[in-house]
Amino acid sequence: MAWSCPISRHARHFSLPRNYYRFAGYARYFQKAPQYGDDNFRTGTTFEQIRAIYDADHALRNAISSQLTRAELLLRSHTARAVVDVSGPYERYLEADFYSDSAGAESTVESCLRDIKRSKERHILRFGGAEEDLRRELPVWSAVEAWSFGTLSKCIERGDLGALAGPIANSLGVAHAGFASRVRALVYLRNRCAHHSRLWHHSVIDAGPTPNNVRTKAKRLAGNFDPRSVLDVVASLDDIVSRGSGGTPVLPVLIAERSADGAFWDGLRAPVSPKDHRA
Repeated sequence: MAWSCPISRHARHFSLPRNYYRFAGYARYFQKAPQYGDDNFRTGTTFEQIRAIYDADHALRNAISSQLTRAELLLRSHTARAVVDVSGPYERYLEADFYSDSAGAESTVESCLRDIKRSKERHILRFGGAEEDLRRELPVWSAVEAWSFGTLSKCIERGDLGALAGPIANSLGVAHAGFASRVRALVYLRNRCAHHSRLWHHSVIDAGPTPNNVRTKAKRLAGNFDPRSVLDVVASLDDIVSRGSGGTPVLPVLIAERSADGAFWDGLRAPVSPKDHRA
């Protein structure tokens, strides 16, 4: 990367405890034409400008991670409640024909049991490690605490042969349509945050069908943003948490703190793929 002399010393000091390529993902947006091999920075670019974007993205991941934790806890609780209402607390939720699995993919029950067996929590271990005992005796309200967020999402989407998502959405007080896909988008966002991946200028492949009223309300606050923007998933996340627990939404805080930062804000609202070297 062709750092100009005035910022190279600062860049070296900053990058020592960080991965060079992580930071380079932000710097690409300030270079002239990396797709044509010109890695020089546009005139007037400073290291401080790029670091400000990097730091703002770090702060955003922290804020979203906290909100995602609230959403995950809500979804565990409401999923267990819905399973009990549909089929009772034992056995049935660990039977293959409770789920609408796709052919060739790992079954939802296999995912559930793998996570359960991996748990070291006493409320799981007390039932022993034998699969037969777990299937017969482990209550779903204990099992949901052992599942990864991804496994939980599968259960929400496929449980009761695909009909479980509706009761969970109703229990939370959110829109029924597309709810399972919205949860899947939260899992995707959580994984990016957990791996400290860039959110700025990131286009979410499967953002989920955020309800029109939720999206419209968010755009009144944030201005127009792309449907694959991280902001769209944040709006959906805020809706689920605020309706499910009355939690404080992240988006208004983000706007208050960051809307004046034009480059960062623009990169959230209208993500663009980085221009990288062409083969």
